[in-house]
Amino acid sequence: MAKRTVVVMPGDGIGKVVLPEALRVLEAAGFEANWVEADIGWEFWVTEGNPLPQRTIDLLAEHKAALFGAITSKPKDAAARELAPELVDAGHVYYSPIVGLRQHFDLDVSIRPCRTFPGNPLNFIRRGPLGEVEEPRVDTVIFRQNTEGLYGGVEWTDPPDQVWEALDTHPKFAAFRSVPRKDLAVSTRIFTRAKCRRICEEAFSYAAAHEYSNVTVCEKPNVIRETSGMMLAEARDVQQGYPGIQLWDTNIDAQMMWLTKNPEDYGVIVAGNMFGDIISDGFAGLVGGLGFAASANIGREVGVFEPTHGSAPKYEALDPSIVNPIAMVLSAVLMLDWLGETEVANRVRDAVAAVVANGAVRTYDMLKLRGGPQAVSQGAVPTSKMTDAIIQALER
Repeated sequence: MAKRTVVVMPGDGIGKVVLPEALRVLEAAGFEANWVEADIGWEFWVTEGNPLPQRTIDLLAEHKAALFGAITSKPKDAAARELAPELVDAGHVYYSPIVGLRQHFDLDVSIRPCRTFPGNPLNFIRRGPLGEVEEPRVDTVIFRQNTEGLYGGVEWTDPPDQVWEALDTHPKFAAFRSVPRKDLAVSTRIFTRAKCRRICEEAFSYAAAHEYSNVTVCEKPNVIRETSGMMLAEARDVQQGYPGIQLWDTNIDAQMMWLTKNPEDYGVIVAGNMFGDIISDGFAGLVGGLGFAASANIGREVGVFEPTHGSAPKYEALDPSIVNPIAMVLSAVLMLDWLGETEVANRVRDAVAAVVANGAVRTYDMLKLRGGPQAVSQGAVPTSKMTDAIIQALER
């Protein structure tokens, strides 16, 4: 049987550090693939005026599966200042390449598992009714609509006449009519019924397959009535096909409070793009932070798998590297799941769990140390040593 080909996109900063570590784990677990590296990120924005070159899109269109490290994104003005001189004033506009990939390949389903690893010193704890310390087991999977909403990119500063006139047809726009056009910025939040339904169907299907008892819609329909209301209405309709699974709905602000009150109660959560981003980071903070936060971006044909942490460029050049590779490893595990490599995926998950539970090998974040070159002398293991420990656990 021919080897699969997987596109690898290290990207920026620590993406270049953690992605090779994940490949080491996959190979040690027996997953055989041809790794094809592709160009993406800040370097290509600066030198080519495009952080997502067409050649990378072509590779992903051909091979369908990709592992992605991290990306550096900067505000509009900062991005323009860093362009190569010959590209200045040539009409180039920076746009996040990972958002571009999601939209180009319609990677509309984002899956972000947030699960407690027993023994992780970063796990959330709370006080019980008698003052005792409790460590609830968190097992929550966020389904985030990945291509619409506030991240859809439909926005303007100094909106053109057609946009201003359309906005002016709404009675609520009266409060903004006196604002000079150049001082008006508009970002849209567009939901479509088809995409709302698809993310809800995926969430309920996953809940049924993995025996979760509830799906929670986390939106804000009491205020954002049209878009959040559409998501909730579709979830209610989809739930009719899953009578054994309860449908809950929470407002995003209240959910952030309840997050640390009773996180063990929540199974699958479904949300739009922005609120899904917020709630997934919130739950990630309960299970170890972004060093443990993996995600999948899945479309009908293509899947891109990435940790949710940023590029942290200040850590890229540290020698030895100190960053935690587990989020990248767990993202690779999500790719294995998607590819049907369930046995290998479970072996890698179990190996990570064993290393965390053992506690002999911990990165600086797990020891709650300040990041920097001094972390190793304070007891933190380098990135490569954490990978070595996971590989050794695989071999046992």
